[in-house]
Amino acid sequence: MRVLIVEDEQDLQNILVKRLNAEHYSVDACGNGEDALDYINMATYDLIVLDIMIPGIDGLQVLQRLRADNHTTPVLLLTAKDTIDDRVTGLDLGADDYLVKPFAFDELLARIRVLMRRNTGNTSNVFEIADLVVDCNMHKVTRGDQVITLSSKEFAILEYMIRNKE
Repeated sequence: MRVLIVEDEQDLQNILVKRLNAEHYSVDACGNGEDALDYINMATYDLIVLDIMIPGIDGLQVLQRLRADNHTTPVLLLTAKDTIDDRVTGLDLGADDYLVKPFAFDELLARIRVLMRRNTGNTSNVFEIADLVVDCNMHKVTRGDQVITLSSKEFAILEYMIRNKE
């Protein structure tokens, strides 16, 4: 699954990229709204993790532009803005979820999994095609009794093909 991280705090951005890569996500990252829109226009993402308070075009403006252009990619707002009004505004503008900093990484991962399930319509994340079994949660592929070892990129490609059969 391909994720775009839009976060201007470089240390947090680096941690998110490293941890999500370790969870076998393919991750791109940028630190401002203009770059975010460029990334979104150049690639297809399964999820966007978007900070609200970023330089240039802020996160809410990025979100508004995405939804105005009919982008349906799930967006998780990850921000220090923690009032009820902030949350309601973000969700009303089209965010699929809202997580306040500081946060537990395990909670972020759980929210990402939920958004991915909603987006794909599959709740198990385990796919069986004949004798091939692809477990997206465990990043494991087996054919019969044999485990097939794939790189992160190979697995991401296989997962994309399975989830987007049409």
